[in-house]
Amino acid sequence: MSTVIEQSVQARMVASAPRMETLPATLQYDRRDPFAVRMAFPATATLEGTDVSWEFSRELLAAGVDSAAGVGDVRIRPFGYDRTVLEFHATEGIAMVHVRTADLRRFLERAQELVPAGDEHRFLDLDRSLTDLLGGAC
Repeated sequence: MSTVIEQSVQARMVASAPRMETLPATLQYDRRDPFAVRMAFPATATLEGTDVSWEFSRELLAAGVDSAAGVGDVRIRPFGYDRTVLEFHATEGIAMVHVRTADLRRFLERAQELVPAGDEHRFLDLDRSLTDLLGGAC
């Protein structure tokens, strides 16, 4: 069984330049980091021309498709009948994208099959995490 789930989604940038109306993005969930979700945008989709990736909790994404969630750098909330807004806050500004809620739910279902909510602790590699934290000196 694979330990990583990737799903391509189409995101719509809110209040962006006309050339960036629809952005390709990739959602990723890795069983080795069971609490986190990553959303990556390719260089062609960013104003800076570099790949951009945001990491946030799976729990935040799950909560945000049903009601407003998040108070920090990533905030998620439903928008209308079939969209979810993801807000990414950085020192350079705020990026807001709309993603189909059905796509997010499908991704969350796949992640749930890989690691059931509440069982994340069973998939943590504490030795690896400690080694990473100490810069490989163990």
